[in-house]
Amino acid sequence: MRVSLVQIDVDPDEPTRDRRARAAALVRAQRGRDLVVLPELWTVGAFAYDAWEGAAEPLDGPTSEAMSAAARDARVWLHAGSVVERDASGGMFNTSLVFDPEGGLRAAYRKIHRFGFDEGEAVVMGGGREIVTAPTPFGTLGLATCYDLRFPEQFRLLVDAGAELLTIPAGWPSSRLEHWRLLARARAVESQAYVLACCTAGTHACVEQAGHSMVVDPWGTVLAEAGPYEEVLHADLDPGQVTEIRAGFPVLRDRALGLPDPRGRTGAPGQGAQGRDVSDPGLRRRPDAAATTVASRASLR
Repeated sequence: MRVSLVQIDVDPDEPTRDRRARAAALVRAQRGRDLVVLPELWTVGAFAYDAWEGAAEPLDGPTSEAMSAAARDARVWLHAGSVVERDASGGMFNTSLVFDPEGGLRAAYRKIHRFGFDEGEAVVMGGGREIVTAPTPFGTLGLATCYDLRFPEQFRLLVDAGAELLTIPAGWPSSRLEHWRLLARARAVESQAYVLACCTAGTHACVEQAGHSMVVDPWGTVLAEAGPYEEVLHADLDPGQVTEIRAGFPVLRDRALGLPDPRGRTGAPGQGAQGRDVSDPGLRRRPDAAATTVASRASLR
């Protein structure tokens, strides 16, 4: 299995339309690969809160249209990173999109854990409620986004839902690069799954991005790692390694604190199959769509 992670530089001086076209061209250049992954909020920037309102789009908006066409032209499965989604009620979500080689939208995942500590994304964006997986010919993708990486319980649920490859688009800051590296390997080891962690490069909203996209195998070995600048990272994977490692070192079988009910569903939005509902009384409800509080960026670096 051949994968490519497209580590895009999010330059605030580059018009979104131009970056969208450039990303589509980079995807088309990966023809012959099996899976291509883009970063989180690459159209606007994961810390560019002031720009989110103007950048918000529906699931069938211009980014979805461009990525669908690029996946179809390249004949690849495409995890198109995430966009600022605006739903029919006006609420905004950080939503990841997965397309098949025919350009069909096969899964959409709304980020569950919103960063900001009661500011920024945690207030401006609504939170997802469902664990989402996407079956492919080379294994089941488990979808997570950036800050989700810090919450191992989400990855346990993804494994229970059948995930074998964990895709994690991100806009991770360079100030916490070592956390990025450590957590990506930890999620691979504890899940006995491949981790495909794709981060943005460059600086936007005065926050330098970490870059260093990574491909980690189920034993925790880093197969490939990018540098801090824009680049396309390639790796060849053996999907059978997940089955072999889980059978030969069956640590997941020995979990003793109670197994969640593995009823993760799969599918595209509108089909009633976006994934397992993870709502509980302790999970914060979606903020009112009219909320406009924006974080002090200095406090989030």
